[in-house]
Amino acid sequence: MDNDLLDNLDKSIPDLNIFMMCEKLNRKAISKLSKDFYVRNIRKEELDIWKAFPFDTVNDAIKYDAFMSEYFDTVYASKEDLFYQKCLFVCDKFDRPIATCIIWKAYNQFNTIHWFKTIKEYEGLGIGRALLSIVMLEVKEEEYPIFLHTQPSSFKAIKLYSDFGFVIVTDPYYGERKNDIEECLPILKKFMPRQEYKKLQFKKAPNHFRQVVDLATTNQF
Repeated sequence: MDNDLLDNLDKSIPDLNIFMMCEKLNRKAISKLSKDFYVRNIRKEELDIWKAFPFDTVNDAIKYDAFMSEYFDTVYASKEDLFYQKCLFVCDKFDRPIATCIIWKAYNQFNTIHWFKTIKEYEGLGIGRALLSIVMLEVKEEEYPIFLHTQPSSFKAIKLYSDFGFVIVTDPYYGERKNDIEECLPILKKFMPRQEYKKLQFKKAPNHFRQVVDLATTNQF
């Protein structure tokens, strides 16, 4: 499919909620980063770069800057030093960040994947898989499951998450957020390769996870 066409399709997909969980890492999905790139921690002076990372255009980055700042203040600011220890950038040979991800203990209770993103011009090179490998291996086996929140427009990432052992969790609500699984599945079926869609698995989330999220007053993942 033409990249421009795919970009337009992405923008047409509604912003709905998908929640996923990995109880055990599938080590067959792990890969190493190419020698053309390297991983390092984000630096404090790069916070604005990080805040713009989820967005593919400058206009969108500007539009959502206040949201990203509020999210940082709500979730990370009280543990700012830990954020800079946990948040990773993949960089090219010019030290330019081209991908990012962070593993974060939401509500001090369970591990979550945050803000996993590879910039578009570097997609398809295995960078995201290698970065997710690094992040997932950071978590000890006894500290699983790992949770994440995503959207149907991230169908390529959902395929990758599935490779690593993530399943789609099926409870109707998590806190105040509706789990839009019924609306999302037809979208995923339309855009994901048939065999990859058929590999998706489903499961109810653990009681402890639901209890923590239901009592939370903020969204920390």
